[in-house]
Amino acid sequence: MFNQYKNIIFDFGGVIHDIRYENVEEALARHGVSKLGRFYSKDFQTEEMDLFEKGMISPAEYRDYIRKAAGKDFSDEVVDEIVNAILIDVPTERVELLLKLKQKHHLYLFSNTNEINYICFTERLKKKFGFDIFERCFDAAYFSHFMHYRKPSPEGFRRIIDEQGLKPEETVFIDDIEKNLEGARQIGIHGVHLSHGTINDLFDNDGNIRSI
Repeated sequence: MFNQYKNIIFDFGGVIHDIRYENVEEALARHGVSKLGRFYSKDFQTEEMDLFEKGMISPAEYRDYIRKAAGKDFSDEVVDEIVNAILIDVPTERVELLLKLKQKHHLYLFSNTNEINYICFTERLKKKFGFDIFERCFDAAYFSHFMHYRKPSPEGFRRIIDEQGLKPEETVFIDDIEKNLEGARQIGIHGVHLSHGTINDLFDNDGNIRSI
């Protein structure tokens, strides 16, 4: 039953790329900012981050927002260090899984991200793996700051479906945040919440979908 799905859309952070939200608060603390109130977590982010992830404000504008919120005259490099603190790594076994899955499925990526993080993780991952994982592992990769849509908006999913010529009923979307599945489900894509474990737990050794 589960292998009716020909197309798999993956979230990035928290699904393929390990992240840790607390790192941002800890990075701020290292630079003398002990508390910003509700700022950035798995369940909450500020309106400015939403706009930044939709490409509606520039990196320079977002850096100025961080300086103002922190009350510190941080350099661009320090702000980027704080913003990129969330990023940990992509384990090798996940890339190996994606390459195996691509032999049987069409793979896509839909990530809520921002330009500062994007520049950082693309450079790091090319250095680690020696190739562009977004080109090698996916038929197409979609990033919110280029699309001007971010999950859970259904418009982003519609764009992927339309541009790639996919059938929603043959497509599954995997995300670690439950609310991000809403937009996918609204247009008929099967949504899978990765609430525990890793994506490697969802597939067998031959790259077949185990159970979703």
